[in-house]
Amino acid sequence: MFWVAQHRLNHFMYFFYFLAAVSIWFGIQSLLSGFRYAAYIRREASLQLSDFRPFVSVIAPSRGVEAGLTDNIRALLHQNYPAYEVLFIFDRLQDSAIEVIETARANERDSPLVVTKTVIAGPATDSGQKVHNLRVATDQLDARSEVLVFVDTDARPDTNWLRRLVAPLASETLGASSGYRWFVPDQGGLASRLRSVWNASVASALGANREKNFCWGGSTAIRRSTFERLNIRDRWQGTVSDDFTLTRVLHEAKLPIHFTTHCLVPSLGSCNLHELLEFTTRQIKITRVYAPELWKQILLGGILFVTVFFGGIALLIFRIALGLPSGLLVAILIVIFMLGAAKAFIRWRAISIPLAKYRNELRRDLPAHIFLWPFASLLYLYNAIVAAFSRRILWRGISYQLKSPTEAVIISRDS
Repeated sequence: MFWVAQHRLNHFMYFFYFLAAVSIWFGIQSLLSGFRYAAYIRREASLQLSDFRPFVSVIAPSRGVEAGLTDNIRALLHQNYPAYEVLFIFDRLQDSAIEVIETARANERDSPLVVTKTVIAGPATDSGQKVHNLRVATDQLDARSEVLVFVDTDARPDTNWLRRLVAPLASETLGASSGYRWFVPDQGGLASRLRSVWNASVASALGANREKNFCWGGSTAIRRSTFERLNIRDRWQGTVSDDFTLTRVLHEAKLPIHFTTHCLVPSLGSCNLHELLEFTTRQIKITRVYAPELWKQILLGGILFVTVFFGGIALLIFRIALGLPSGLLVAILIVIFMLGAAKAFIRWRAISIPLAKYRNELRRDLPAHIFLWPFASLLYLYNAIVAAFSRRILWRGISYQLKSPTEAVIISRDS
C-alpha cells in the first residue's frame, strides 16, 4: 500500500514539475518584457518634444469629492501649455465637487492661457455616467480646438503633462497618445500598497508596440478630426468603458496608439480592503465584457500561477511533514519568486524616471512591489473568478448591469 501511495505521489510530482516549468517559462518571458519596458521608458525620456501645440480641449468628467481633488484640479489649471480649455462635466448641479472646482477656478481668473467651463450633463439613461458626460462634453467644445484630451480628476499630472501628451499627435498617422496611472498610497496601509502592485502590472503592459497599446481614459489625447471621422461619440453610446471602446475603434481603423511614458500620472490616495476588492473586481468585470480574450488569459494565468506557487508552498509543508526530500521544490519556488521580484524592481526603477517628483514615495513602496506581487496575482485570480459569474458593477455610486459591450443597464444610483 505504501509503495502504491509513493508511486502516485511521484506521478503527481512529475505533473507539478511540468506546471512549474511552464510557470517559470512565463516568468522569464515576463522578465524580458520588463527589460523592454524599462528600455522604452529610458529611450522615450531622452527624445525631444515636437513643437505641435494646437488649442486643446481637456475634458474632465467628475462625480463627488475625492481625496486630493483640489490639488488635482490645480494641476490641470497650471499646465505649461500655450492655450487650452478645461471642461468639468457633472451629472447634476448639486454635486459637492462643483464648489471645490469653482474655488480653484476663482484663483485662476487672471490666467490668459486656460479657459474653464462647468457643464451639467444630466443623468445617464442608456450608458455609463462617465461616457454620457464625455458625449455631452464633445458637443461643448471651443471652435478652436484641434485635440481632445480626456483626464480623470483623481490623477495629478505635472506641469508638462499636457504638452507631452499632445506632442506625439504631430504625426497625423497616429490614432491617439496615452499615458497610464500609478497609484501612490498617501497614508500607507497594506490594501493601498496591494492596489498599487496590482495596478503596476497593467502599467507595464504598455510599450513600444503601438499596435498592441491601449488608451487609458484618465490620460488620453486624440485629434479632433480623428475623433469625428471615426464617429467615436456615437460608438460610445450604450457603453460603460470609454477607454476600451476607444481602443477597439482605433484598432479597427488600424491606427496606432502611442504610449507616452512621461504621462504616467500619479493617483494619490489610500483604500481599505473593501475598496480594494471593489475596484479591482470592477476592472476585471469590465475587461470580461469588453475584452473577453484578455479576461481568459488573466483567469488561466492566475490558475497556473496560484497552483504552482501557493500550491507549491502547501506541497512543501506537506513533504517536510512527511520527511520527504524537498530541495528541488524549494529551488522552484525561489526561482519563481525571484523572477517576479526582479521584474517588479526593474519596473520600479523605470517608473522612477517619469515620476521623479515622487521618488521618495516610490522608494518607500518598493518593498511592497518586491514582496506583494504573488498576492496581487492571487487577487487577479479572485477578480477573474468573480467576473465569470457576475456582470454587475458599482461605479461612483451608480450600479450597472453590463449586458454587452454596447448595452449597459443602470440598476440604481445614489441620491
